[in-house]
Amino acid sequence: MKGILVQLIYMASAIFFIYGLKLLSHVRTARKGNTLASSAMLVAIVVTLLEIPGFDPLWIFAGILIGGGIGAFAAKKVAMTDMPQMVAIFNGFGGGASALVALSFFWKYGVGAESGTLADNIGVAGTVSAILSIVIGSVTLSGSGIAFAKLQGLMTGNPILFKGQNQLNLLIALGMVAVGGWVGFVATGSTAVMVGALVLTLITLIIGITTVIPIGGADMPVVIALLNSYSGLAACAAGFVVENNLLIIAGSLVGASGLILTNIMCKAMNRSLGNVLFGGFGGETAGAANNRDYNNIKQYGAEDGAMVMDTAESVIIVPGYGLAVAQAQHACKELGDLLEKRGATVKYAIHPVAGRMPGHMNVLLAEADVPYEQLLEMDDINPEFKRTDVVLILGANDVVNPAALDDPASPIYGMPILNVHEARSVMVVKRSLSPGFAGIKNELFDFDNTLMIFGDAKKILQELVSEVRNN
Repeated sequence: MKGILVQLIYMASAIFFIYGLKLLSHVRTARKGNTLASSAMLVAIVVTLLEIPGFDPLWIFAGILIGGGIGAFAAKKVAMTDMPQMVAIFNGFGGGASALVALSFFWKYGVGAESGTLADNIGVAGTVSAILSIVIGSVTLSGSGIAFAKLQGLMTGNPILFKGQNQLNLLIALGMVAVGGWVGFVATGSTAVMVGALVLTLITLIIGITTVIPIGGADMPVVIALLNSYSGLAACAAGFVVENNLLIIAGSLVGASGLILTNIMCKAMNRSLGNVLFGGFGGETAGAANNRDYNNIKQYGAEDGAMVMDTAESVIIVPGYGLAVAQAQHACKELGDLLEKRGATVKYAIHPVAGRMPGHMNVLLAEADVPYEQLLEMDDINPEFKRTDVVLILGANDVVNPAALDDPASPIYGMPILNVHEARSVMVVKRSLSPGFAGIKNELFDFDNTLMIFGDAKKILQELVSEVRNN
């Protein structure tokens, strides 16, 4: 009866996971969905612990307190601009935890077994699941560490490429398969199994590094989504190892949703996942654009920009990574409110890959209490640019570059963009004419209807607020 009750609670938790995931698909209900899914996981953890016969709560509660304390501290202290880094490293921790669970089974049923291989002791399905959990979890751990280092500026954000890189990755992958098969189905004896498991873990950690270093900053949203999927798949594999249905369900949900999001990100850039992972995008062109590439730059100040906005009846604000770096979301909201009080219609255009993680701009603007109804996705907002008086671009670059539409030689050709160039006036707030992650000239800057305002986004917005208020 106890076992049936546990499975019923697991089923209820799984239903809440699925419903919570559905709520996460809309900004307005995302907070509720997160709370619902988190509460369901808490209930599931408690029930799992109560099901374990004679378990010692000391280590469990110590882990919960330490991990929960670190998570709470990070949630409170990490700035919104650093959220991509935190998401990346947390993905890695999830993968690492799954790998450790699988390694514990190698230790108990391989190293600690009196005889036979791991497959003899836990079966073929359990052995394959344990190997997959180590492989996927370790790749997630090391790959997420590299993504964190790139985003945090601890290493270059440009692709790190060398001759024969893909061939080396293939050889490492083949070695990983060989060692995994040997340690799971051939090796016997404590020393052989222990060494084999550690070698397998080391190889997968290496391949996680070598597959992420060639990926540039422009593709970080895709990488984060993919690593998130990996962490779910690793948890799913660990669920098969420990024979826990809820862990299998939760891991499958994370893995599937992460893959779907990865596909959405790739479509938003009009590139395949293989091109993202192995193309080394940005490696040859990074830093190529400079001031000499432009010949029609019209530089304005905040006072001039305020005069343009003074008569605008419709304004679309396009947030980019420059907004995040300057932490200017609150100043952006203040300007939007002021323009609305003066009778203008204000909307925000969100490109799927703007920023450094999926939904980055939505999260930033939500933090500043920008109304959800004003946040419009690319497909919804693009038809409106032709009827818009002023577009204000805050630190966005490649996602508004018309070269994606009309230059077949451009590396971003075919990438869906925000059609800001169709508006009557376009104001671009940037620190300089430096290129975006793609490292190419932005043709928008030379358009006749484009006005450049150089400076920190937060400072410029504050000056615009002051000028508009005084007009």
